[in-house]
Amino acid sequence: MARTVNGFAAYEAKDALRPYTFERRDPRPDDVVFDVLYCGVCHSDLHQVENDWGDSTYPIVPGHEVVGRVTEVGSEVTKFQVGDLVAVGCMVDSCRTCNPCQAGLEQYCEEGNVSTYSDVDRHDHRPTYGGYSKVMICTEDFVLKVPENLDLKSTPPIVCAGITTWSPLRHWNVGKGSKVAVVGLGGLGHMALKLANALGADVTLFTRSLNKVEDAKRLGAHHIVLSTDEKAMEAVANQFDLIIDTVPNNHDLSPYIPTLTLNGTLVLVGYLGNLDEVNTVPLILGRRTIAGSVIGGIQETQELLDFCGQHNITADVEVIKMEEINEAYERMQKSDVKYRFVIDVADFK
Repeated sequence: MARTVNGFAAYEAKDALRPYTFERRDPRPDDVVFDVLYCGVCHSDLHQVENDWGDSTYPIVPGHEVVGRVTEVGSEVTKFQVGDLVAVGCMVDSCRTCNPCQAGLEQYCEEGNVSTYSDVDRHDHRPTYGGYSKVMICTEDFVLKVPENLDLKSTPPIVCAGITTWSPLRHWNVGKGSKVAVVGLGGLGHMALKLANALGADVTLFTRSLNKVEDAKRLGAHHIVLSTDEKAMEAVANQFDLIIDTVPNNHDLSPYIPTLTLNGTLVLVGYLGNLDEVNTVPLILGRRTIAGSVIGGIQETQELLDFCGQHNITADVEVIKMEEINEAYERMQKSDVKYRFVIDVADFK
């Protein structure tokens, strides 16, 4: 049994998205059903549509920053009830038994977590479809509670861009007295500034463009350093406990490594691929680390949503209609958005 749902999909690689009617499973006993209200547009949506990573399966209904209201719950559901405001992020399931899953780090599931879209359900082997659609169905264990005080249209990016930066902030114990730098001011970077600031850190933005100074200060940066200015970079040598690098393409890390303090870490959260050569001298002489991190576990993501509710933190977004998604993709490739597109799915007929 299944139910018919309307959405937008790419039918093949590099195809423009257009209306798509498809079937979602009938709810299982542990499932939560919700009407999608808003869905964020992530750069990885574009990568999947274009098959840049070589693992896309079509048709693709993208969207893994999904917020909506519960309309139905299965007989075994205990965490949610009809009317609750909920979210689904990048995962909808995992093996739940491996060491990472048992530690609440489902994003690192050794069998591979089940992606919200362009993946296959572990139980019925049906394709998964994302939030560019009117209805979502997900096991309650991968559904998140959204604080009612948050601005709904600005909330979806929290469960992707937000958690991608929150997870390293928490893992490396950022708090009052920490010195944090952020490389890149986009969807990820602007959330990193807000969250690091709210945690009490002293926050610096590394940027190649001085026209971002005022925005960076508004978002939570206390200092702005032009990364192409050698003297400015020398002035911040040996300062940062943690650098969150959000740049989504291949780039040179060598200017940033000497700015780490002893035992400092530069964590990559934006780029999947091979990097240019890294000079190991400043790593070895400062016991510095280059690390990587991806999204966060369900418990960690709920912690973030609760934190955002307490501090009234949401993303800076531009709301679009579903029919404007192809134009949004074109603009996103040009970094022409501050700082995340969000689709008003409730308005989609």
